[in-house]
Amino acid sequence: MGITDRLIAFAGADPDRDALEMMRLSLFDWATCGIAGAQEAEFAGFRTAVIQAGGATEATIFGGGAAPASTAALVNGTLSHALDFDDTHFAHIGHPSVAVVPAALAVAERSGASFDDLLVAALIGVEASIHVGLWLGRDHYQVGFHQTATAGAFGATLAAARLLHLSPDEVRHALGLCASLASGLKAQFGTGGKPMNAGLAARSGVEAALWAQAGLTGAADGLAGPLGFAETHHATGSTAHLPHLGTAPWQIMTICHKFHACCHGLHAMLEALREVDVEIEQIERVTVHTHPRWMSVCNKSDPNTGLAAKFSYRHTAAMALSGMDTGRTENFSDAMAQDPALVALRQKIDVAEDALLSEMQCRIELTLTSGEVINGCYDLASPMPFDVRRQKLREKARGFLGEKQADVLWQSVESGDLAGFTTLLQTSKPVAQKT
Repeated sequence: MGITDRLIAFAGADPDRDALEMMRLSLFDWATCGIAGAQEAEFAGFRTAVIQAGGATEATIFGGGAAPASTAALVNGTLSHALDFDDTHFAHIGHPSVAVVPAALAVAERSGASFDDLLVAALIGVEASIHVGLWLGRDHYQVGFHQTATAGAFGATLAAARLLHLSPDEVRHALGLCASLASGLKAQFGTGGKPMNAGLAARSGVEAALWAQAGLTGAADGLAGPLGFAETHHATGSTAHLPHLGTAPWQIMTICHKFHACCHGLHAMLEALREVDVEIEQIERVTVHTHPRWMSVCNKSDPNTGLAAKFSYRHTAAMALSGMDTGRTENFSDAMAQDPALVALRQKIDVAEDALLSEMQCRIELTLTSGEVINGCYDLASPMPFDVRRQKLREKARGFLGEKQADVLWQSVESGDLAGFTTLLQTSKPVAQKT
């Protein structure tokens, strides 16, 4: 079976219980990020313009209001990725939830589905997006395509198809249509276009599924067929992993949640720097060793905006060494990106590629003015117990929303209260964070 046939079969799969609980955590984290992201000034005009375009009020929008399902998916996907604080999967270097969950939520609201239906569909879509990302391969990402947007769009399509109860033929057409819609470039990194990529993926998934339901036909194999997505988007089309689609352990079980408000490629470095206890005046030179693929993703040498700083090894290292909390979004401001002390410190920091490291590892080397050399390393693949992850995500939400709002949001996700959940997305506001 090729990828399209496997995805069609997987659309009706029974969920794994452990995978479903991990999806519940990601849904909670996605909501936290979206509530906070809705307040970002850069996206205020975008949000207003989309809402003013009008249309049926089918689905909830972060911060208040409702819109047609595809429009809500676009807005919510963009806003939930606005802070770049959402989950990542390193198997294909993509952000699964921000592309898939907005599509699933919009279609669930439009079709009157239950919270449990939403959770299962989101899991199917997230798992599918990771497998599609693996099928597309690293070359697809390295040449400049944004896996969150490309693989994510196919995952969003499958989630929407599950909720709409599409027939196998309709799912095939939906995937074929999505092949013409899926798009997104890494050139957008460091701009508002990066989170928009996630929103576009979510919208594409909703539209492809709804159009297929309405009778529109698409390529029988838009992914792997002649002149299909693989052939035209620099994809390897490797099917080696596909027999594992829907078998334990599910890929979502190795998803990574963020506890630093910046590109996930920087997190191993930041965790390694947590163990360093030196005064800034003692630092002569710092070398950050990272996997070569991150050099074109998050190695902006001299960012002058807060958004660009989220993609800078040198700047975030300077922040960490200065004792700044990289888990606080307000520390990624234009003023901080241009702060003279941080700018001076980052001039002492070098970034070097090391192909012997995995994409989840980082090694740091600090040379002090005394001549002493301090070495450190960290691997994001280190297992995190489920209970610890859940507690860390709840603490992250409390930092954004305050204890009361965060706990109410968690209760709605834990109990499966879809009406309460969507109300909170519309009405909750982040609290002022302390540095």
